[in-house]
Amino acid sequence: MEKIITNPWEWGKNTNSAQAVEVKQVTGTLYCSGQVALNANGIPSNEDMRSQLIQTIANLEQLIKEADYECKNIVRLNIYTTSTQEFFSTCMDVYVPFLQKHAIEQATTLLEVKGLFATLTVELEATVVK
Repeated sequence: MEKIITNPWEWGKNTNSAQAVEVKQVTGTLYCSGQVALNANGIPSNEDMRSQLIQTIANLEQLIKEADYECKNIVRLNIYTTSTQEFFSTCMDVYVPFLQKHAIEQATTLLEVKGLFATLTVELEATVVK
């Protein structure tokens, strides 16, 4: 698999994402449903957004690994949150190290939504390639 990152504008290098990701010679594509802070029994978290993001990332990492893919090959990562302001003010110290840990360079969309399931405040939806 070959991955080509495009960031045509200087500001794009500071966004924790790529403006475009092209992949060639892909042998598989994994489309992950939105992952949230559910425990192993499927119970949603009622903790703060930062704590939920930590669990959500762990769930996403587990899903990708069990599907025999690698987080470094995430090419699209959508974030749904009930508050973009809270996400930026309380979660960046969790989100950015996750990207750095796996050397992820992905196209991203961040959306504030009216609500998520139960008490959930953040959801990650990924596309991963091989």
